[in-house]
Amino acid sequence: MPMEPRPPLPPNRSVPPAVVIPVLYYPDVRAAVDWLSRAFGFVERLQIEAHRAQLMFEGGALIVADRGEQGPAEGWRTHSILLRVTDADRLFAQAISGGATVVMAPADQPFGERQCTVLDPGGHRWTLSQTIGDSDPASWGGVLKEPT
Repeated sequence: MPMEPRPPLPPNRSVPPAVVIPVLYYPDVRAAVDWLSRAFGFVERLQIEAHRAQLMFEGGALIVADRGEQGPAEGWRTHSILLRVTDADRLFAQAISGGATVVMAPADQPFGERQCTVLDPGGHRWTLSQTIGDSDPASWGGVLKEPT
């Protein structure tokens, strides 16, 4: 059965333009950005203080985050997946009805996204992110380095 065309995602300067975005956790974000840039040619798009960065590679994106963002109750994960969607509430409800566990219910974020997070039955962490406005990263402390 053919899939219906997906409507385009609205632009938001605070989020990479990719649809599926892996999030990799490191003990030192700045060292990881430096290494990924030198080793693979990633280009830093956005720096968020010292705890998070967005990197671009051709048409793809990657987020590097500090392990401390996970909180002590979760233990240490090495990765999660950010999925840009057009309706976070609908997909959140669909995931929950399919057996996902709630980590964070849908909530509007100051960087122009409505986000929620679930764990799938395999224990993988998924953040669903719906653009609700174009947010200038400077308005919440981000430093845009590579315009999209």
